[in-house]
Amino acid sequence: MELEDLSVVEKAAMLSGGSEWDSRGNDRADIPSFVMSDGPHGVRRQLGEGDHLGLGASKPAICFPTAGTVANSWDPALAEEMGKALGKEAHDLDVNVLLGPGMNIKRNPLCGRNFEYYSEDPIVAGRMAAGLIRGIQSNGISACPKHFAVNSQELRRQASNSVVDERTMRELYLTGFEIAVREAKPMSIMTSYNEVNGVYAHENKHLLQEILRDEWGFDGMVVSDWGGSNSAVAAVKAGGSLEMPSPGFTSVRELEGAVKAGTLSEADINKRAAEVAKIAAATKLVGVGRNDLLKDDIAKAHHNIARTVAEHSSVLLKNDAATLPLKQGTRVAVIGDMAATARYQGSGSSKVNATKEESILDEVKHTEGLVLAGYEQGYDRQGQPDQVLLNDAVALVKKDTVDVVLAVVGLDERSESEGLDRSTMAIPQVQNALVEALTKTGKPVVIVLVAGSPVELPWFDDVAAMLYVGLSGQAGASATVRALTGEVNPSGHLAETWPMRYEDCPSSGWYPAIGRDAIYREGPFVGYRYYETVGVPVRFPFGYGLSYSTFAYSAITATATGVDFVVTNDSDIAGSTVAQLYVRAPQGGVLHPDRELKGFAKVELAAHESKSVHIDFDRYTFRHFDVAANAWKTESGEWTLMIGDNAEHLPLSIPHTVAGDCTPAECAADPALGHYLTGQVKDVTDAEMAVLFGHEALAPGKPTTFGVNDPIMSWVDSKGFAARTVARTLTKREAKIRQKTGSPDLNTLFILNMPPRAMSKMTQGMVDSAMVDAIVKIANGHTFRGLGGVIAGFFRNQSANKHTAKELNHD
Repeated sequence: MELEDLSVVEKAAMLSGGSEWDSRGNDRADIPSFVMSDGPHGVRRQLGEGDHLGLGASKPAICFPTAGTVANSWDPALAEEMGKALGKEAHDLDVNVLLGPGMNIKRNPLCGRNFEYYSEDPIVAGRMAAGLIRGIQSNGISACPKHFAVNSQELRRQASNSVVDERTMRELYLTGFEIAVREAKPMSIMTSYNEVNGVYAHENKHLLQEILRDEWGFDGMVVSDWGGSNSAVAAVKAGGSLEMPSPGFTSVRELEGAVKAGTLSEADINKRAAEVAKIAAATKLVGVGRNDLLKDDIAKAHHNIARTVAEHSSVLLKNDAATLPLKQGTRVAVIGDMAATARYQGSGSSKVNATKEESILDEVKHTEGLVLAGYEQGYDRQGQPDQVLLNDAVALVKKDTVDVVLAVVGLDERSESEGLDRSTMAIPQVQNALVEALTKTGKPVVIVLVAGSPVELPWFDDVAAMLYVGLSGQAGASATVRALTGEVNPSGHLAETWPMRYEDCPSSGWYPAIGRDAIYREGPFVGYRYYETVGVPVRFPFGYGLSYSTFAYSAITATATGVDFVVTNDSDIAGSTVAQLYVRAPQGGVLHPDRELKGFAKVELAAHESKSVHIDFDRYTFRHFDVAANAWKTESGEWTLMIGDNAEHLPLSIPHTVAGDCTPAECAADPALGHYLTGQVKDVTDAEMAVLFGHEALAPGKPTTFGVNDPIMSWVDSKGFAARTVARTLTKREAKIRQKTGSPDLNTLFILNMPPRAMSKMTQGMVDSAMVDAIVKIANGHTFRGLGGVIAGFFRNQSANKHTAKELNHD
């Protein structure tokens, strides 16, 4: 039987999940159900029905470095190798669709999920994601890049409206997805929880149809984030294919009713069902060994791949007096709780049940050529002051048997998680105090920094060397020690800017948005686009990374197709660097940041070797989005091409004339943009922002009444005692558990961020939209009327579910 021959109810049933992780198939049309699973840096195949936050047990799998760490390799080919291993494990664990990579732009360093995202720049994010996607899909399964789109904060994540001007959205927040779609052709893509300019992402026709499908040519399945669907009917109209997890039969009835009422065409249902069926067919051969664990030989090989990725992703941030690599026979004092108990991944739905764990302490013990002079914990992992731990560490370091101090510090498990944003850019004060005390001993201090995103470094000037390892996966400890000893030459470069202090960030004054509307007031001036335009000093510029080698750049030339130059390793040590191409637009024309990355190449060189490097121009190099024309255009005139190894160190430059669609005079920026013209976004007025946005910006504020899309956390201000008590109790509970366990309470955080309408999406049919409306009445102070509606709605919904189930079985 053909898909089109199925009844409307049968086709509608295919557009929502059958369980937490499975789609609904159709036996009559020979369409099997398929399995979806996190994650971006390791397969989280849960046992039984599982849960979307990763609290349940999952099968052992390799935990690779997180995206924020892999991006520091600037090596899409390496990402592809990692993707091949990820896809192989997904295949062997019977996963048809692997939910990753995460590729949202890092708008602000405090986003709790930044460790899962690649970069503040769309070229890096897009190219790295494309590599991973190609690798995953080489195994016959679907990758699923996420979260589409304009998703940059965890607070109110299911009830937040990202308000952004069209040009910034196109050039900054969508270009990475465009590169991934065009270059790697993912079979599926996941929408974000948030609204984009007032319309939920999963039902946003502008995003899903006009841009994703019509402009980029995507022909795959669009799946909602778990609980991220709002209206099933609106989603189907706009291009949303699959609603996850199972909402029971509520959405089926809504879709059937809309077709009967003539408000939804059966042709739209057919399109969406065909997109779901296409995934089922394309990944049908997955599951040769359903529910098998990874074989030992595969686990061992993939552990080694994870180590290689970590080795190429570590970033040498400082190395005074050639402290590193550590010389043969160096007597090392290892300090820090994270040296003994590794932290190598973040919290949330991406958390992997690793097949193996390593620690830096054990690796130092077993590394030939190093002498372990002792170990001290140094600090309380949960940040509680403990003078004894600090004193013991200092006492060890002062011993004559210690040559070098290896201090492992960074962010703890509470700091980086799905469901909440960081409150500060600082690492715990007990760790800062420890490092300051260690530097005062006079011994050289080498810092190994563990964190998925930038942190403030008040003691940076006083330490001898620093290696940033990020969240480096289950093989990160051995990779780290290999880099410290010189067995590996660090070659990572930062894929995001590290500001001196949080207050320097362009969006620090309005992030995260605490109300419904998250206004992207800073426009295109995110990360280095802001710092380099305005001239704000930073700790480390975008693209920064040292090496045990030194490199020189020379002989730049440009043609109509690209730029050529020579890179020389002028040291005695083989190594790799990242050559980066930035462009500066003609002066007096379209509003642009001072410089923008448009290409890069990882260059591996033997000692004293030189290589000619070519970076192609492409559709992204000189374009800008013309909002008035609703089209991409190129500015004519003299551009400047700049080559170097970070956004501030660009020793080569050359003028390059481009023949485009408009001269600088013809497409000159509106003078009314005011402070935007110089990147001074912290001083932008509301009137200037209205010019950028093309309309008056929204004014955030508290709702006077609550609706189905206001999060549970907002109920703390409810008139109703019951709703207010629920919100306040949950808030206190989460804080208490986080303090007690050292890890966030993800379930409670999810509920607090969740709007009531998600109850009809996350309860497998126990709650329908009418019951949600009744629950909202409780939040608005009509407790008894709301309770009556919930009770009556429950029995009505149960009866309707039984009827729909019979209808499907009959068909």
